[in-house]
Amino acid sequence: QVHLVESGGGLVQAGESLRLSCVASGRIFSINTMGWYRQAPGKQRDLVAVSTSGGNENYADSVKGRFTVHRDNAKSTVDLQMNSLKPEDTAAYYCYAIIKRSSSDVWNHYWGQGTQVTVSS
Repeated sequence: QVHLVESGGGLVQAGESLRLSCVASGRIFSINTMGWYRQAPGKQRDLVAVSTSGGNENYADSVKGRFTVHRDNAKSTVDLQMNSLKPEDTAAYYCYAIIKRSSSDVWNHYWGQGTQVTVSS
């Protein structure tokens, strides 16, 4: 089994910063993409920032210049540094990873349980 566990959510005021952390554990052979999505109430789950195994990073336009994804392959972790937070950043944030459990496995998609980020105005 593979598990993604997030931490670091909370309530902050607009303009403040917050850092989310996610660690992947269990039977892991290789991790391809690792990153973060978010979902506000009544809305679909959208990409926030992801990092590929090749070192490429992809950000949502709404967070470019404010959020940074940090990935540590040796530790199977991915963090999301969020600066200059806005009320519209309020959402449940989900860690996401594409993982192989063995050399013969296919790539599988995994999600964390989510951590709430609330930004007050």
